[in-house]
Order: sequence, then C-alpha cells, then structure tokens
Amino acid sequence: MKAPLQDYIGQAVVTDGAWGTELQAHGLASGACPDAWNLDNPPAVAAVAAGYVQAGSEIILTNTFGSNVFSLASHGLGDRAGEIAEAGAAISRRTAGDAAAVFGSIGPTGKMLMTGETPPEAVHDAFAAQAGALARGGADAIVCETFADLDEVLLAVRAVRAATDLPVIACLTFGAGPDAMRTVMGQSPRDLASAAAQAGAAGVGSNCGAGPEHFVKVAAALRAATDLPVWIKPNAGLPALRDGQTIFPMGPEEFAGFAPALVQAGANFVGGCCGTTPAHIRAVRAAIK
Repeated sequence: MKAPLQDYIGQAVVTDGAWGTELQAHGLASGACPDAWNLDNPPAVAAVAAGYVQAGSEIILTNTFGSNVFSLASHGLGDRAGEIAEAGAAISRRTAGDAAAVFGSIGPTGKMLMTGETPPEAVHDAFAAQAGALARGGADAIVCETFADLDEVLLAVRAVRAATDLPVIACLTFGAGPDAMRTVMGQSPRDLASAAAQAGAAGVGSNCGAGPEHFVKVAAALRAATDLPVWIKPNAGLPALRDGQTIFPMGPEEFAGFAPALVQAGANFVGGCCGTTPAHIRAVRAAIK
C-alpha cells in the first residue's frame, strides 16, 4: 500500500465503483455467483479491475464480497472459499500493478447473529479464513463493506486483525430511522465510529443503500465522531425497476457533482457502489483532483 491509512487524513483518494453490475455487463448471469468467476472467468474479472485503474482509481477492490464459506455454500462452493478469495485478490493485484493499491472486499455472511442460528465463533473463523486468503493474494488492506449489523462487522474486524497484519476499514449501510441515519438494526454512525476503533479498525465508512446526497450527511456524522479516515461509496441514486431490470438513474456527471461536498464533509476515500461505472469514477476524479 502506498501509505498507512492514517496518512490519508486530509487527502481525497479516489476508489473504484461497482463490481457486480460491471460483471453483469461482461456477461455474468443474474443470480450467478460473481466470486466464482475468479476461477471460472478471470479475464472478465481483470477487465473490471482494469476499467477502474484506467479511470483513475487510486484504490481498487477485489471480486470477493461473498467469498466466505457461508455465502459460497449456497452456490455449492463453500469448500473453495479460500481458493476463490485468494484468486480474487491476485487478479486485482496483477491488474493494479503499481498504479493502484488493492483493498480486499469482505461482505456479510448473511447469517443473523441475534437469532443464534450460527455461533459467532463460526462467523469469526469464516472471516479470518477469508482475510488470510486475501492477504496471500496480495491485498494491501481490507474493507468490510455493506454490513447492516454492527456486531457482525465488529466480528469481521477482529477476525481480520487476528488473521493478518493488514489495516481494516469497517463500513455499515445507513438508511433507516426517521432521519435515515441508522442501520436496519438501529445503529448510528457514532456507534460505528466508537466500536470500530475499539475493535482495532484503521478506518470507518459507509456504502450502498442510497445516492451521494444522503452520504454527505453520513460522512459528516462519521467525521464528527472519529479521527479515523472515512470511506464513502454511494450508489448511483436510488434503484428503480424498469422493464424488468434494475436501473440506477444517476449519470457520471450528476454523481460526481456531489464528490466535493463529500470531501468537505470529511470523506477521505470517495468512490461508488451499485450502479456506478468507470465513467462515474473518472468524473469523480476530475471533480476532486
């Protein structure tokens, strides 16, 4: 990695955009397992990574959002989780070269911890195995993203810290409550900032769920609650169903128009989530660099 996460305070770093929708543009069938393409179609995965590097991303992620044993088990691939995660990190690492840092993506398991259906120790072990594989594949850091439950993202942070020496960023999705500033579990940006720091996170953030106008408030709330670097990746607006397809309405220029406000609100890392493309990222770079 080019610098420790703390060194990014005071900077505006451009990350990447969506992976799932980009893989679909390269032919991934709806409902298919994106992570499996790390083994079955690595050129397509590399093409997505290259698109973001060429667009000016200083950090790209890995195609490993669901590369844990629980998520992959639903596709009959649970026993290949480590192989898939390591391959995903290696693809991004090769593609990025010296042009960008690579942050390994870890998403939630899909298990509800509060119901007790799955022991927390098993979830911890799944995240630890995924983090170790991402480190072996060449990741510079880890981003735990799109989590809805603070308890689960804290488990992920502790697992990464136990399995690797890589810095880790903890992200929740906020959009519930009267002010749309809570997770579906009722937790706030301040809750995340405090608990993640205690768990050893090197950064905090939010992604998915809403468009960039909402994330200006989220970034400001996180910045007010912490001195850690803040990671922000909004969707390209709120999704809508049109002719049987999910459409994200915000084009690159409109999306990037919010990037300076995100930086001013306290975001150190700015990119995009669902519906964003290399064109969105190129426009973000132009807006804040």
